[in-house]
Amino acid sequence: MLSQKVSGTSVGIWLLVPELLRLGAWDIIKGWAGKEDMDLDPRIAMQVVNESALCINRVRRKNFLGHQGFELANGMGRLVFDEQVHLLLDKHTTGQAQAMLLNLGLQRQLSGHYQGDIIAIDPHRIISTSKRVMSKKRKNPNAPSQKMLQTFFSVSAQTGQPIMATMSSTGMPTTKATSILINETGRIVRSPSLLVADKEHFTRELSSVGEKHENYDLLVPAIKTSRMLSAIKTLTYKRLWAGFAIAETTFSFDKEEKQYRLIAERLGEVEKDYTFNAFITTSKRDAKKLICEDYDKRWSVEEFFKFENEMGIKRASTLNLNIRYGKLALAMIAQGATYQLRRKMPAPYKNWDAKHLSTDILAWSDGDVKVKDDTIIVTFYGKPNHINEEDYMNLPEILKREKIDPKIPWLYDFKLDFRFK
Repeated sequence: MLSQKVSGTSVGIWLLVPELLRLGAWDIIKGWAGKEDMDLDPRIAMQVVNESALCINRVRRKNFLGHQGFELANGMGRLVFDEQVHLLLDKHTTGQAQAMLLNLGLQRQLSGHYQGDIIAIDPHRIISTSKRVMSKKRKNPNAPSQKMLQTFFSVSAQTGQPIMATMSSTGMPTTKATSILINETGRIVRSPSLLVADKEHFTRELSSVGEKHENYDLLVPAIKTSRMLSAIKTLTYKRLWAGFAIAETTFSFDKEEKQYRLIAERLGEVEKDYTFNAFITTSKRDAKKLICEDYDKRWSVEEFFKFENEMGIKRASTLNLNIRYGKLALAMIAQGATYQLRRKMPAPYKNWDAKHLSTDILAWSDGDVKVKDDTIIVTFYGKPNHINEEDYMNLPEILKREKIDPKIPWLYDFKLDFRFK
């Protein structure tokens, strides 16, 4: 097919190819698939990665996308069927998918995707349309119980980028699933960090995280039980500014001798209007900084869910964890590549969410694909405002200067270059 010029509206997806090279995505995928450069399985997985980048569940049906520029970017002359994707994902275990996420996280750490010393952790529950009989959970206290798939993420609070993800059925307790998440996160980010969480993590098991992970401390809001409220209302508070005061004491869970540092905050100027909140922590950081600065950064994980939700972390038609875990890991490869692409973009494009980026750039950029000697040349029609042409023209030389082999293994060792007309 490359012997002829291919024209289409999906040439924008080719912008991800150099980012996938920089991310080492092909080696990560091959390691998961257990295959070599010339095999089909890694290319099927690459199609799933690019589908995730386009924020669509599949491109195999003609009413979604059938332009050959997309097919070629996966290293194939056609799109694979649903059954082929299903069989590929189903023959790999959740452990293999977790290893793929670990390898991706290590590579992203080396690429500077994680900055700062605060990590936000949070569950992300996805409504499922599965027909199987299963436990149900509430997504929030006021909602009815529903079938769900549980995912758990750790996110660098400064950059908003996912470090690690785990997955389970609704039968898995949050505490156990989060313990697994923290263990895996600790294999990627080994520097001293503060884990900020929500009230779901106010348990004695998670509060002992500092004993198991010497580099990690935990900051979590306390559930306002009658016992907790009675304790924090009688504390002597230090007023920091109008309507805000803090106090400190110690706290122990029922029938446990171990004591934790408890920081309480009092809101309101008049006694009858006082409201109280409390946090427990294993950190020795300044109380004011912990409550007023560090904990606010927990919302970075919510921003991640909102920003990248369309990439495949909001839908779950099946509860086969082998399939779901594999798709999650491949979607995270796509997310890492689009993050690198965004960093090259000027404002406001770099602040677009995943759906906006895919719709306006990756899926519907007009152009053509052709081959000249050993190089695939992708030409964009019209001068794009969203990218700097100098980042893509003479791409093989750019990659060589970065000490990256410009030969693209899933494209049969062709190089890639761009033109803009």
